[in-house]
Amino acid sequence: MATSNRPGKVVSCPACATRNRVPFTGRGRVRCSNCHADLPWLVEADDVSFDQAVASRMLVLVDVWAVWCGPCRAIAPVVEQLSRELAGRLKVVKVDADRSPVVSSRHAVTAIPTLLLYRDGAEVGRQVGAVPAAQLRAWVESALPSS
Repeated sequence: MATSNRPGKVVSCPACATRNRVPFTGRGRVRCSNCHADLPWLVEADDVSFDQAVASRMLVLVDVWAVWCGPCRAIAPVVEQLSRELAGRLKVVKVDADRSPVVSSRHAVTAIPTLLLYRDGAEVGRQVGAVPAAQLRAWVESALPSS
């Protein structure tokens, strides 16, 4: 698999506050370099980087959104919270529909927000439109492997 030249995003560990660079791609979990706690994994992808972003052994939640979309802005905090709460079990990939028309076309996105679940690089679930936080959480959690 090709690797991305995208630099990782720096995040603070929720357990010990150590700043860590979280990679754009990778197949396993991302952990703190100091305390080894699971880190939230949230990246932004586009037409060029999408396939690399969703190539992960863990469940990937793809949020196809747009800046001008009110419902997208309403669920964004819930999506980000899920990346924190399900760190080590979920990767979140945000895709701006306006800047990534190939991703939108390939997934037949006709309404936003569209949320896609990916496992091992393949789509395994889809939710169109904003839903209440509890419903979104339950949908994502139902797709997580039992632990």
